[in-house]
Amino acid sequence: MNKERAKEIACSPVMANVTYNGEQIYIENVNENNQTANIHFCNKPSNSQEVSLTSLQEH
Repeated sequence: MNKERAKEIACSPVMANVTYNGEQIYIENVNENNQTANIHFCNKPSNSQEVSLTSLQEH
C-alpha cells in the first residue's frame, strides 16, 4: 500500500477493508519516515504492532 492511501485510511472515519497477513486490521497511524504503519488486528484490538506499508493490502 502506498503512503498516501494509508494516511487517508488512517484519517477516515469509515472502516476500510485492509489486511495484514490475511487478517483484517485497523491503521492507527502512519510513520512517513520509516514507511511503516501502527496497526491493530480487528479481532484482537490490544495486539498493536508496527509493520511495513508494503505488507498491507486493501481489498
